[in-house]
Amino acid sequence: MLYDLQGEEKMSTIVGMLYGAVKENSQRLKSISEGMSQEEIDYKGPDNKFNSAAQLIKHIIYVDLNWVYRIKRETLPQSLKDEYGPMIDEHNRLPMVTGMALDTLISKYEVVLNMLKETCTQLTDADLDNIVTFGHENEKQATIRWGLWHMADHNRYHQAHINQLRKWYAEQRTALDHE
Repeated sequence: MLYDLQGEEKMSTIVGMLYGAVKENSQRLKSISEGMSQEEIDYKGPDNKFNSAAQLIKHIIYVDLNWVYRIKRETLPQSLKDEYGPMIDEHNRLPMVTGMALDTLISKYEVVLNMLKETCTQLTDADLDNIVTFGHENEKQATIRWGLWHMADHNRYHQAHINQLRKWYAEQRTALDHE
C-alpha cells in the first residue's frame, strides 16, 4: 500500500496538502473508534479519572469548527455554539458527554469536515499567510497554515488518548470475564 499526502481537487497545492492531513487524520479517527459500544465510548478509564472517547471526539469537532470559522474570518454563530459546544465546562474541563452514539459524533464531525473542505476550496496558498486569533483565555495569533496543521495534529494527539482508553476498556472487560 502506498501512502502519500496529496492535495485535493479544486484546492491550491499547499492548502490541499494541509487539508489532506486533516482529512487523513479524521479517517484514522473513524478507523480507531470503529466498533465501539455505547459503554466503551462513554468509558472514562480506571476510576473514571479521564475524558471519555465521546468527550474527546466532541472536543475535536468543536475545536475544528472554531478553526473553520476563524479561517473564514467569520464569527461562530450562536446556533453552532449551542449545538457543538461548549469548549470547556464551568470547572475548566471538557464537558460531560454520555449516551451520544458514535455514529452521531462521526456524523457531526463529517459536517464540520465538509465545512472545512468548502472553506479550503476558496483559499489560495497566499491566504495561508493570513493571521487569525485563537485561544479561549489568552488570545494568540497564528497563520492559517499553522491552524490547518494544528487541526490535524490536535486530532492525532487525542487519538492517542482514545487508543489508551480502548486498551484499558479491553483489559477491564477481560478481567471481568475472568471473575
